[in-house]
Amino acid sequence: MSAFAVGSLVSARGREWVVLPSEEDLELLPVRPLGGRDDETTALLPALEEVTPASFALPTADQLGDHRSCSLLRDALRLGFRNSAGPFRSFARIAVEPRPYQLVPLLMALKLDPVRLLIADDLGVGKSIEAALIARELLDRGEIRRSAVLCPPHLAEQWQEELRSKFNIDAQLVLSSTANALEKRCMAHQSIFEVYDHVVISMDFIKQRGRKDEFLRTSPDLLIVDEAHTCAYSGDTRSGQHLRWDLINELSRIPEKHIVLVTATPHTGKEENFRSLLCLLDSSFANLPEDLSGQRNEAHRRRLAQHFVQRRRGDILNYMEAATHFPTRLEKEETYKLHPEYAQLFDRVVDYAREIIHVPGEAANRQRIRWWSAIALLRSLASSPASAAASLRSRAGFTGEESQEEIDEAGRRLILDATEVEGADTTDSTPGSDVMEMLPDSAQDRRRLLALAKAADALAGEKDEKLKKAAKLLKKLVNDGSRPIVFCRFIHTAEYVADQLRSMMPKAVEVAAVTGSIPPSEREERILELSKSDKRVLVCTDCLSEGINLQDHFDAVFHYDLGWSPTRHEQREGRVDRYGQPKDQVHVVTYYGTDTKIDGIVLDVLIRKHQTIKSTLGISVPVPAETNKVVEAIFEGLLLRGARDFNPDQMELFAPDEFASERDAFHKEWVNASEREKRSRTMFAQEGIKVDEVARELEAAREAIGSGTRLPEFVTAAIESVGGTVRIKNDTYHLAVAESPIEVRDLLRESFGRSLKATAKFQLPVPEGTLYFHRTHRAVEAIANHIFTTALDPLTTNAPARRAGVIRTRSVSVRTTLLLVRFRYHILTKRGDEEYPLLAEDCQLVAYRGAAADAEWMSEEEASNLLHSIPDAEREVPFGQAKAMINSVIEGYEALIPHLNQVANERGDQLLDQHRRVRDAARQKGVTYRVEPNLPADVLGVYVYLP
Repeated sequence: MSAFAVGSLVSARGREWVVLPSEEDLELLPVRPLGGRDDETTALLPALEEVTPASFALPTADQLGDHRSCSLLRDALRLGFRNSAGPFRSFARIAVEPRPYQLVPLLMALKLDPVRLLIADDLGVGKSIEAALIARELLDRGEIRRSAVLCPPHLAEQWQEELRSKFNIDAQLVLSSTANALEKRCMAHQSIFEVYDHVVISMDFIKQRGRKDEFLRTSPDLLIVDEAHTCAYSGDTRSGQHLRWDLINELSRIPEKHIVLVTATPHTGKEENFRSLLCLLDSSFANLPEDLSGQRNEAHRRRLAQHFVQRRRGDILNYMEAATHFPTRLEKEETYKLHPEYAQLFDRVVDYAREIIHVPGEAANRQRIRWWSAIALLRSLASSPASAAASLRSRAGFTGEESQEEIDEAGRRLILDATEVEGADTTDSTPGSDVMEMLPDSAQDRRRLLALAKAADALAGEKDEKLKKAAKLLKKLVNDGSRPIVFCRFIHTAEYVADQLRSMMPKAVEVAAVTGSIPPSEREERILELSKSDKRVLVCTDCLSEGINLQDHFDAVFHYDLGWSPTRHEQREGRVDRYGQPKDQVHVVTYYGTDTKIDGIVLDVLIRKHQTIKSTLGISVPVPAETNKVVEAIFEGLLLRGARDFNPDQMELFAPDEFASERDAFHKEWVNASEREKRSRTMFAQEGIKVDEVARELEAAREAIGSGTRLPEFVTAAIESVGGTVRIKNDTYHLAVAESPIEVRDLLRESFGRSLKATAKFQLPVPEGTLYFHRTHRAVEAIANHIFTTALDPLTTNAPARRAGVIRTRSVSVRTTLLLVRFRYHILTKRGDEEYPLLAEDCQLVAYRGAAADAEWMSEEEASNLLHSIPDAEREVPFGQAKAMINSVIEGYEALIPHLNQVANERGDQLLDQHRRVRDAARQKGVTYRVEPNLPADVLGVYVYLP
């Protein structure tokens, strides 16, 4: 055990330090400079260098300040805390101020031990922030040391950036492309997961048998599983989804493992899949009744509600009267009609497709290959001439040896956008359609395919009415100030559209294409490069439809190709229609052909029904599991039973009532599923966590770290105090520090740029090119640290904040003294035989009337109100008198110590109560806490108010 307690002051290397917690090498003493930042943390070795106890020096009367000094110094101190007191240990370390509704999952998690939680809030609400906040809080409480995020590979880099930039968690990427390099840094018999405390892992990489066993053996304390619906039990033991479920299921059997599941779609159409997710939280949930409604099931609902939160946007728009901004979605349908030559090619391709899908006496698996090849060709042709030509020239991706089930699974994933099949990762490669090796006279037929491909090539550009009208619509969007994302289904289409748009759009409009052929890291670079242009269009495939947040740079979605799954449409639109979108409105254009014989089926069966359900019930519900069979049956009718009698000008593309019963039965099932989903969201919108409970903890947390509402006032006062200028217009702050001292310019240059000017806002959303100033933004941290350290430095003669001051004001009737005090606490958490140390710091205003010897102590509220006292400018206190007043307080300081110690102990008791209160589940398992104040307290400022 170190001779120096956590939070105590020591002197070494010619300066003072604060002792930090350590669970490792007890010979080394981790310390941070007094008033320093986290990145200045180091370690002392008392065995080799002199380390002695130190005490904090009282203020002196040498540098007197004005009435603003106390407020400026107090705010700088609180904003500089990284180990603040309060109910949430993490709030001082995160670079975002959570919305009140985002605290609900955190409070739920802290009531569980171990944490087992399913967060199923709507798309765009901020589930990743909610999950990462739980990780940061458990980490700062010393309850976990290691964590892992398991997610689809294309989301890994975004998770890594989110954890690093917003939550100060440095996580390593563990992907198939990075694992070998990481393993080379490990010692023999050491696992990646033992060397790196925090990791973001590709689920599809870790699910494999060899990797899975290693991960089960060395898995971290906390697991966050993103897109958790892809880990639900599937029943098919050969599928990748089953492998994912098997991994998470085995991890859930480890009793002490913390698990947070994250998904916007917990129900994917199969009740048993949803129940399998619940069983990952608690195996006894397997016995829950199928219908949880009614008074008789209230106990079941209450128990499940401890682990499950599911809220619509409407549930949180004005939660706790804190308005959360979501943009208004303006939806519009636009149509096009094929060029006559394109329509002729469509007829030729449909005829060809009918010929190849059925050969008498052929094996069932080969028939299915032909079926999927025909559908792939039709979809490619509806997408673009480029995709059609590529599909016609490419062979179908089957060997002929696959089983019928394997062929159908691949076809549904590659062509029907079936997100419930084998993990939701949809390839954007253009599917092949050439099955000539299976037909007699293949050479002649291949020549026929090549002729069709050449005909498709000839339609590119001028004869592509779909492209031409899309270009006009996109021009209008851009001219109206929108920045659209154009979603295409296939790589060939996206590249073709982007290339054509570059010549069809005005020169001032920058166009870029992003597809699955580009590595994820390069995708982000390309988007950032495109965002430098004021007018821009992003053309992409569905490689950007999931998880990637694009609201900072784009505000419109153009569905160039219809997704053959409403979930895919919702995912695309969710890239811009989400919390943090700076525009008040986002545009969504659904674009389709009236005579393609393809778009009408998808639109009528899927897209429009999805929109109707969403507008009626206020929720987005995935289609039932049998969607594929319905769509396949309709396409089968199109191909097998003839389509000559279809009216190409009508969107109802079914033969007269032939499939109406199948479609209607499917729609009825979908509506029933939607009603069940609505009941579920009503039950689990988390009324179990009461608003007043959230309000109490949020207020305590804000009070400990400095309320976010004071941040604009602090930044304004701080910038002006160092010679900068602040101009405020419509809640936007225009800052300039070119005339400030060189040390201030150097501190802010990284954030403000070479011009030393910045535009900032203090509330989300913020427009592009504007800084979002939160309490841990590097510019705010830098200026707060400058204010605080210069105030403490006795050699600084022009410090913006001063540690002492005497003010005349009509706000007091007798001499009143205000003390700015910092308390340091050592929090000890005991689990079994192990104790985990934490450091907490708290800032308080303490005030008394009269002289120190017979002080009349005032309440916290009265002390705080002194900060708002208005000085009497006409009666300035002479320097000599002011100096004498401050010296009299310093001389009588010994008489103040007992009361300051009492305040320290009372605040310690409050801190202990807060710490226990939000983590009462741990207390039930024998975890105990105690708080020890480090005395004496640090008196940072002395301010005397005279009547």
